[in-house]
Amino acid sequence: MGWFPKPVGPREAFSDLRAFMRQRSREQVIGALLAVLVTTIIVIEFLVDSKINTAPPPQVVYAESWSADRTDAEIIADQKKDQAKRDAYAKEKQRQFQKLEKQLGM
Repeated sequence: MGWFPKPVGPREAFSDLRAFMRQRSREQVIGALLAVLVTTIIVIEFLVDSKINTAPPPQVVYAESWSADRTDAEIIADQKKDQAKRDAYAKEKQRQFQKLEKQLGM
């Protein structure tokens, strides 16, 4: 098993890289550094972009608060009032769609 190279660590790897880069010309070193820089910038952009506009916006839910001693008649009156609002909204929406239908000639 003597033919295996000795275990290398980060220090040996960096010193080997440094020795290799010293044998290169100045233009090759600059080109290599620019290639690494551009690649790093692209990877960082992908990481930053994945965090933008991905979470849904906070949704506020309002709940009505009623007194505990409300009578059934008050509850029914509130329900009728709410139903009248929903019906008016549905009727207005239907009117808007009919207007759009006439504009489009359907």
